[in-house]
Amino acid sequence: MMRKTVFCLLTLIMVAVMADAQTRLVKEHRQKEFPEHIPAGNYSGITWLGEDEYAVVSDKAKDGFLIFKISIDPNTGVIKNATLKERKENGNNGRDAEDIAFFPSKKTLFVVGESDNQAREYDLNGKRTGRMLKMPKRFLNAGGKYGVESVTYNGNTHRFWITTESTLKADGQQAAGGSNTKNRLRLQAFTEDLQPAGQYLYEMDAPVAKNKSTRYAMGCSALTALDNGDLLVMEREFYVPNGKLGAFVNSKIYCVHPQKENKVAGDAAWNKEKVLKKQLICQWRTSLGLFVQSIANFEGMCLGPKLSNGDQVIVLVADSQDQYGGVLCDWLKTIVIKSE
Repeated sequence: MMRKTVFCLLTLIMVAVMADAQTRLVKEHRQKEFPEHIPAGNYSGITWLGEDEYAVVSDKAKDGFLIFKISIDPNTGVIKNATLKERKENGNNGRDAEDIAFFPSKKTLFVVGESDNQAREYDLNGKRTGRMLKMPKRFLNAGGKYGVESVTYNGNTHRFWITTESTLKADGQQAAGGSNTKNRLRLQAFTEDLQPAGQYLYEMDAPVAKNKSTRYAMGCSALTALDNGDLLVMEREFYVPNGKLGAFVNSKIYCVHPQKENKVAGDAAWNKEKVLKKQLICQWRTSLGLFVQSIANFEGMCLGPKLSNGDQVIVLVADSQDQYGGVLCDWLKTIVIKSE
């Protein structure tokens, strides 16, 4: 009996050590703001163009994108400086742009907008090329609220990916504060010739907020495709009570590995058995209080450069809603994934 007890204790210790080792695979850096160089905005998506340049979209701006210069320490992944370099706009009204992905082989960018639920292609000057991902009907019919939210591309896997912010109407109810409803998402892949290439099911965590609020957002705010075929999924819960104080944002980044056995047909009904397994990479909470005003609504995420030791930098940008109320800030943040 004693041997069995000791064995069980040793097993639990080993599991704890392994779990701790997994958490150490990621280094999370503190969020930073650069108000002297980054104007107030509604920054909702980001993609790396190479060296220190990033294309950023704003969901309240004219059609097009902005170019940020973000300097990152090559040894630590810490952001040293950031500034707005230029705007690339085409004069058209905005599309409620929510995310952006760089397509290096064509030197173009794909931008998703919630107003039309399309992922349209733009040249490096911000002009539309006329091409777009061939979006399945269920995504086109997602509506303007909680519609298509994220787009990402990876040159190693030659795949684009998109998803909605929240549950599509046919798949059930959308998560809300004070409920245990979990958002059901569909992750849709596309080939480089812009055709659908597979769909996978993803289930978000249940809301943390215990009370309902008119100022509430729960959904996937960004995707990032990794070189090995994995996907990073950022879950974000933004809760604001009537009195404002006590508002918080819970941010979580999960990793999933889409495989053939998890693929579903584009017109298939939701199937719990097909849901992708997910691994928590990191999580953090920001809040608004009398003495703490760190609240940050991170909506954009992309691959950045690799560090001198081969570790991968992930870059995030927050939507301040034009620095709403003089409280929200245009935060930038990095996390570092250790090389395998």
